Amino acid sequence: MGGMKRLAFGICLCAAALLPLLTAGCAKGPAEREQPKSAEVSVITVETKDVPFTPEYVAQTQSSQLVNIQARVSGFLEKRVYHEGSFVKEGQTLFLMDRKPFKVQLDQAEAALAKQKAAMVTACANLARVKPLVEQDALSRKDLDDATGQCQSYEAAVDQAKAQVESARLNLSYTVIASPVSGVSGSAHQTEGTYINPQNSLLTTVAVLSPIWVNFSISENEWQSLSEQTRKGLLREPMGKNYTVEVILVDGSIFPHTGRITFADYSFNPQTGTFLIRASVDNPKGVLRPNQYVRVRVKGAIRPNAVLVPQRAVQQGPKGHFVWVVDREGKAESRPVTVGEWIGDEWLVFDGIKAGERLIVDGGLLLQPGVPLTIRQAAQANPPGADAKNPPAGAFKKKTP
Repeated sequence: MGGMKRLAFGICLCAAALLPLLTAGCAKGPAEREQPKSAEVSVITVETKDVPFTPEYVAQTQSSQLVNIQARVSGFLEKRVYHEGSFVKEGQTLFLMDRKPFKVQLDQAEAALAKQKAAMVTACANLARVKPLVEQDALSRKDLDDATGQCQSYEAAVDQAKAQVESARLNLSYTVIASPVSGVSGSAHQTEGTYINPQNSLLTTVAVLSPIWVNFSISENEWQSLSEQTRKGLLREPMGKNYTVEVILVDGSIFPHTGRITFADYSFNPQTGTFLIRASVDNPKGVLRPNQYVRVRVKGAIRPNAVLVPQRAVQQGPKGHFVWVVDREGKAESRPVTVGEWIGDEWLVFDGIKAGERLIVDGGLLLQPGVPLTIRQAAQANPPGADAKNPPAGAFKKKTP
């Protein structure tokens, strides 16, 4: 029994010793225990500016005029007088056909013409003799009609013979096959000595290099999105929709000549899900060749009063993109935003923040709403107007889904 009393007495002493500590812990209210600590962040002041909208697309070049060089007459191909793959000028001879049969045909036609002319002279002279005799009633009216008809018949025969001569002369000229345009020549489809007829009349091709066409496509979704942005005033097209097309070569360099959009397909391609757009670009030195892959940058559109924020300031949560801003009490506030494309190291924001608000760019990864902030001003990554007119290649990108 004495042992049990000593154990109970010890428990009472322990409880008495812990009571002040428990009482002191309970004295702190919930607000005091959950008071958040201050977070140090870097902020910038949101500003607006007009930003050029210059999207980039993968494109492929195409000759603006691809001419098939074909023989117009049938005969033996005598000689090829150009170097395959070389640049040829308008009017330059490419092939020669055997001229002898066509020269003979021309001589025959000219001889037939001379014969008809002689017969016409005789008939018309006879008519001239008949007319006064008829007036003197020395010959009948029928004799005059016969002489008149014979003269007119030979006149028509002369005209027909002249046409045959001209046809023969044309056929003879067709034996010299020249390029109708200036451009780069293709390989010869027929060899020397081949008999050319309508079934194998294609001899080669000549592709015009300047101007050259640059074709690219825009998806139906992007087309719809850009149209909607234009309607809402988020995008302003150039005057008269005169866009400038800049070509970026495979090594990243800029082609020295810009182009203009000359054609936009009115129909939707159901196989690719895109609309075709074509630009015409001067190519005087032939640097661009047909079927070459390049990139194009379409310039001329403006995003008026656009809001650009550093990419690191934009976070993504279960409900979409959001940013942290400093509220009026100097505390953190989460703000959902609607973002557009990347422009350099910044992100275009369509909705969610406005000019004059303070945006947290650093220190926002572990923030919670209502946390007091220790604020330091961050340097503006891109002051208004800096490099806005000449963004680097690849600067404009679509937003991350």
